[in-house]
Amino acid sequence: MYAQWASRLAGAVVWTRTVHGGATYPVLPDGCMDLLWTGGSLLVAGPDTRAFVPDAAPAGRYAGVRFAPGTAPAYLGVPAYELRDRRVELSALWPGADTRRLTERIDAAPDPAAALERLVLRRAAATAPPDPLPPAVAAHLGAGWSVAATADAVGLGARRLHRRSLDAFGYGPKTLARVLRLQRALALVADGLPYAAAAVAAGCTDQAHLAREMRGLAGMSLSSYLAARGVSANSDTSQPSGSSSVA
Repeated sequence: MYAQWASRLAGAVVWTRTVHGGATYPVLPDGCMDLLWTGGSLLVAGPDTRAFVPDAAPAGRYAGVRFAPGTAPAYLGVPAYELRDRRVELSALWPGADTRRLTERIDAAPDPAAALERLVLRRAAATAPPDPLPPAVAAHLGAGWSVAATADAVGLGARRLHRRSLDAFGYGPKTLARVLRLQRALALVADGLPYAAAAVAAGCTDQAHLAREMRGLAGMSLSSYLAARGVSANSDTSQPSGSSSVA
């Protein structure tokens, strides 16, 4: 069972998952980084450029805080590109003794998700606020703006935008734009929009473009991904022959 809700930390999401043993599903790139708790361990999930497929999860409770795109490096104290496509112990980033104490506190809490959120809020209060530029970049790209238009809007040249994006997101703005576009398409499909219509509404040229993006970023078809997540969708197989099926 999975649940999520808005965090008291601006733009962040708190989530929980209860696993009864063996269940797993692919985690697609979303432009975000997470601080994760599972009994006895605190981990950081870095920014993904491809689907992360975990090993079969043992039974137990999991909790996480998903930071808004571009904000996690300010709280964690490490550039995002250093954690790209990685899952690392928090003790690799923060002093080991502090991490052990924090982990024990969350392990003992009646509500680990709430305890994890309190940890993040304390950290945020003790650090300088995130640079406002990365969230603005993510907002523009997430709304379907081109990289060039986004660079103009935030007042940066292409090279500076790329460097700033590596630090904030773990990859350049072109990759971030692809990731956010795919997430828009997935949300539209989950809401019941046919594949072809969702592809165009999200900013893809057509359904075949969405299929290529799924293969490139997720390593699977849209139908396979939705089936793994237990989501039913309208594949709209009656589309003209010029739009190849995503299934």
